[in-house]
Amino acid sequence: MARDAWRSSSSSESWSRSSATCCSRWSIFRAGAKTIENRPRAWSWRGWLLLHAGQQTDRPALRVPHVARTIRGRDLPTGAVVGVARLAGCHQDPDGTPPCTEWAQPGAWHLELSDVQALPLPVPARGQLGPWKPTEDLVDQVLQQLPGLRP
Repeated sequence: MARDAWRSSSSSESWSRSSATCCSRWSIFRAGAKTIENRPRAWSWRGWLLLHAGQQTDRPALRVPHVARTIRGRDLPTGAVVGVARLAGCHQDPDGTPPCTEWAQPGAWHLELSDVQALPLPVPARGQLGPWKPTEDLVDQVLQQLPGLRP
């Protein structure tokens, strides 16, 4: 039922930009710790999206204290959808001000994610840079794992 409601409330056009590939270290979205995703450009689109861990692990980032603290003891899947989130907003920190969170990179646009929900099992998928449209089959596989999701 939730799957049909999500699909019917989200026309096929809205799915055209409803997934984001993040570096695999950011599969820590699964831990609910990271609510900002850094991007080089602003995103005007809002709504639900799939969180996809990229193919490569950014090894140097694993030495950043707040990243290391958050992922300690966790599996870091790559090349898979690891969760869903609502893209609630997008902003850039004003020059000379402190970052909005420890995850925010200076000068980047910050996608504000809310209602982050991890998938019990990663769903293998090929992502791409920038927003991308998931297949219906991929959306079905993700929603099967989140039967209570009410977007």
